[in-house]
Amino acid sequence: MAQKKGKLIILSGPSGVGKGAIIAKLFADKSLNLAYSVSMTTRKPRNKEQDGINYFFVDVSTFLNHVKGNDFLEYTNFIGNYYGTSKSYVLNLQNQGYNVILEIEVDGASQFLKNYEYRNDIMSIFIMPPSYQELEQRIRMRASESEAIIEKRLNKAKEEFKVQHEYDYIVINDDLDIAIKEITDIIKNNIN
Repeated sequence: MAQKKGKLIILSGPSGVGKGAIIAKLFADKSLNLAYSVSMTTRKPRNKEQDGINYFFVDVSTFLNHVKGNDFLEYTNFIGNYYGTSKSYVLNLQNQGYNVILEIEVDGASQFLKNYEYRNDIMSIFIMPPSYQELEQRIRMRASESEAIIEKRLNKAKEEFKVQHEYDYIVINDDLDIAIKEITDIIKNNIN
């Protein structure tokens, strides 16, 4: 009997909305059979981020060579850094039967949703903060970026809120446990 191909689960939303915390909790549920799509970026690692685990950290030249080689399912430039999802990496995980979580920026998700030919393989979830003010507080509490970058992220978030209707599901991350339960239910309903 052939192995069932896994689904693609796009988790997207503004910077600081809690995507990383949500994903960490989702992976604790082994019944979801999840694999994480490690994206490539030209951004410098933040505290405790590891190459090949959080991202594949590369220079701009290496990234653009992958673009020329048509090696991305999607890619985008977000606040001066490139981010992209490797085609071969994701398809390999799917073919092994894993449900692959893609944590991608809104621009990349929009590109992916418009261009990916196997739409039935995808579920897209937009994570919203309870309010803009709460999002600002979360970004500032990270204390990992300059004021100029924080302002860019907040301005970008205002634009990203406008495209939430392009996603299959919208989940508000006000209470982390409730958001995780909602997302778990969405995934289970789509993989069964």
